[in-house]
Amino acid sequence: MKLKTEIPFVSNEIGLVDYSSEVLLFGSCFSENIGEKLEYFKFKSHQNPFGILFHPQAIYNLIENAIQHKIYTESDVFFHNEQWHCFDAHSKLSHSSKTNLINQLNTQVVATGNYVKNASHIIITLGTAWVYSFTESDNVVANCHKVSQKQFKKVLLSVDEISNTLRNILTQIRSVNYNATVIFTVSPVRHLKDGFIENSQSKAHLLAAIHAVVSNKSYYFPSYEIMMDELRDYRFYAEDMIHPNTTAINYIWEKFQKVWLSPDTSKIMNKVDVVQKGMKHKPFNPSSEAHLKFLKQLEIKKEQLQNQFAHMVF
Repeated sequence: MKLKTEIPFVSNEIGLVDYSSEVLLFGSCFSENIGEKLEYFKFKSHQNPFGILFHPQAIYNLIENAIQHKIYTESDVFFHNEQWHCFDAHSKLSHSSKTNLINQLNTQVVATGNYVKNASHIIITLGTAWVYSFTESDNVVANCHKVSQKQFKKVLLSVDEISNTLRNILTQIRSVNYNATVIFTVSPVRHLKDGFIENSQSKAHLLAAIHAVVSNKSYYFPSYEIMMDELRDYRFYAEDMIHPNTTAINYIWEKFQKVWLSPDTSKIMNKVDVVQKGMKHKPFNPSSEAHLKFLKQLEIKKEQLQNQFAHMVF
């Protein structure tokens, strides 16, 4: 008896992620979920240098600015609610010091350029097709930073506009890194502040646009479909009934691992997992002989992994 519908998956045979890969992630908070898994298992990965970016135009702007060596100046930042902000970046980069913010923006844009050039895999998670255009400049922003909505015009990007933006993203990436594997996905997080119908419209535009552009060395991973179809039950959502909970994130990660991670990599992941769990272990008696022996064995396991993979830091 089948109690749910399952999306069929075929594991890739080439271009798989392993411990020699350099993985770069852009996009909505679901990119951060996958990024945290990669970080936990000690892959070489970088995620969202400008913080969470929800829509394709914001991701394109960052990649273009990084490749074109944009230098941020005072004209790119503004003061609001006792902090300095930049419309290109998430509020996690905002700072009470204007100088510190500008320095951080320039550091991160240089880092992004290097990440793009060196990445073996670039994962782009799109969250919404709704964007906000700042009326004063007519520029689409990555984040409104709680500036009054009266100063913005809300627009739903068309399928053609999104597909053109995605093609431009691919063109920019290929201009400095022709061999990178690009994986697109749509975040299963529902943007209900836009409205239920509007959220569905938005996701439909993103999905149609992605499928219009995926081809040679660019792919689609169906995280949205897994959540909506295989996990179509509120027990897989967090308390807000919007974000996937830990169980759902782990489930989707397992599907991603099956498709995109090499089989040999799983063996190393298991060893990393043992060390990570060992480091979190809380003994009843920290000075006991058994615990001291456990710590010694744990250090040996760390050293073995670090001798094999110099980038691993525990």
